[in-house]
Amino acid sequence: MRRIKLLPIQLANQIAAGEVVERPASVVKELLENSLDAGAGHIDISIENGGLRSIKVADNGKGIHHDDLILAFSRHATSKVYHLDELESLGTLGFRGEALASISSVSRASLASRQAGSEHGWQVMVEGRDQSVEVMPSAHPIGTTVHIQDLFFNTPARRKFLKSESTEFSHIDEVVKRVALSHFDVGFSLSHQGKKLYQFAAAENELQQEQRITEFCGKEFLKHAMKVEMEASGLRLWGWVGLPTFSRSQADLQYFYVNNRIVKDKLVAHAVRQAYQDVLYGGRHPVFVLFLELDASLVDVNVHPTKHEVRFREGRLVHDFIFSSLHRAIANKPQVFQPVQAEAELAIASAENEMVHQGSFNYASRPSQGPLQAQESIALYQALQAEPIPTPFVAKPKQNDIPPMGYAIAQLLGIYILAETEQGLIIVDQHAAHERIMYERFKKSWQEQSIVTQSMLVPLSLSITVKEKAYIEEHLEVFEQLGFELNVLSENSIAIRQIPSLLKQADVEPLIREVIADIIELGHSRQTEEYIEKLLGAMACRGAIQAHHELSIAEMNALLRDMEVTPRIDQCNHGRPTWTMLSMKELDALFLRGR
Repeated sequence: MRRIKLLPIQLANQIAAGEVVERPASVVKELLENSLDAGAGHIDISIENGGLRSIKVADNGKGIHHDDLILAFSRHATSKVYHLDELESLGTLGFRGEALASISSVSRASLASRQAGSEHGWQVMVEGRDQSVEVMPSAHPIGTTVHIQDLFFNTPARRKFLKSESTEFSHIDEVVKRVALSHFDVGFSLSHQGKKLYQFAAAENELQQEQRITEFCGKEFLKHAMKVEMEASGLRLWGWVGLPTFSRSQADLQYFYVNNRIVKDKLVAHAVRQAYQDVLYGGRHPVFVLFLELDASLVDVNVHPTKHEVRFREGRLVHDFIFSSLHRAIANKPQVFQPVQAEAELAIASAENEMVHQGSFNYASRPSQGPLQAQESIALYQALQAEPIPTPFVAKPKQNDIPPMGYAIAQLLGIYILAETEQGLIIVDQHAAHERIMYERFKKSWQEQSIVTQSMLVPLSLSITVKEKAYIEEHLEVFEQLGFELNVLSENSIAIRQIPSLLKQADVEPLIREVIADIIELGHSRQTEEYIEKLLGAMACRGAIQAHHELSIAEMNALLRDMEVTPRIDQCNHGRPTWTMLSMKELDALFLRGR
């Protein structure tokens, strides 16, 4: 064994640089975070040769005190954390005090800064190995400019791992985009090779925010996204989420921020994925720009040197909040229909649901000679419910009394329903639409009842680890809610005596193990619920109207009315669209009318 020695400061900084400075984009990220922490209202980023030759970040923030300039390039020197208490409730993006020291150890760096009230600014320069520091006066406006040149000039092995200049600049562009999307109140400009690529003033209203999102995420994003905002239990989630029909083959348009810090978190990813699980086509990824705000003491950002990962102190609460918020938002997209009509149709749907279980329901058995009038809706609703409807609940009929999905006029090849509405022509995939209707009814029925369980003739014994045993004992109530009865037999075995009836044909052992793994990772599990929902989806698919099945006009209208009151109706549970519309403007364009 070699003897233990203290590392030279320069070598220690270069090792730290290996964690913090992966590529030029890493430098830009660290410098932008410093500017934001300094209260900058505008930041200019200038890049040359993909960041290898030059990176310059200039801001109009509060600046750095003259006496602190030398410390700015010292390792573990920071103005952002003085005490442990501050580390446990961070309100800044940076805090480690390593960034400038690490960056300057593998580059030629200079920093110029001036504070308000100072006659002039000051400049400090640091170059590579010797870390010699020289401070001199500088004619500089209020704020700070950091200039990084010749990145990795003294660590050629690191430089060899970099990609082409265009590739490296694309990473820088993505970093700037991510930061700009999380700080609408700050203006940004980005230049490469002396050419200004974009410049944004601070976004002071929602329209300007959407203009910035359009620039970075594309015009189609906002056209197919909805604004969401939810708040509960000290958590606030807001932003824009794409409709399930506007998905991508890659997860490359997903921006999630926690207290304005972009993160890639397994818990968050799982919650979002679950919210979209039965409306997204297989292999597709949702798109979103979302912001989660919570008390800084409830999230630990000191998990990874790059600060991309976080740890929530109440992981289960955060997961459930994100999932339920997005799940409701996707299900309750604004739909234009009368409240009375909706309540009456929901009551009808409830009655029909019982008929579905009895196998006696079909669309031909339900009369549908046009939409319900307001008074007819009230009468029908009162007949189905014990309590009368309060008078304020009555909504005025829509103009011309045409329902949102219109009236059926024909069926095309036994596959598509054609409906006329005020806006134009609606085309419905009858199987996909009916599949979603039945699926939602099955789910509602299951959720409102206690889970039907079934005792196992012979209890199933499973071997477990000590860690798994501890989690099982702590979450026995969760298993009971999901319909399982588990008994701990010993330190390394459990017995399964009861399972949900819907799982009687399933391979129980691997399912139980996945539930346990989920509980360990997330504090709870949706694995069994997902499996049950898949079974319900399969039942809905088999029971739905099939293609080439002829429907009468009355049956088609009944289906359209059900669609108007069904959540997530825009997609079947496989993620395929259920309907589309051709507006009169689009139809006129097809036939060149008005030209």
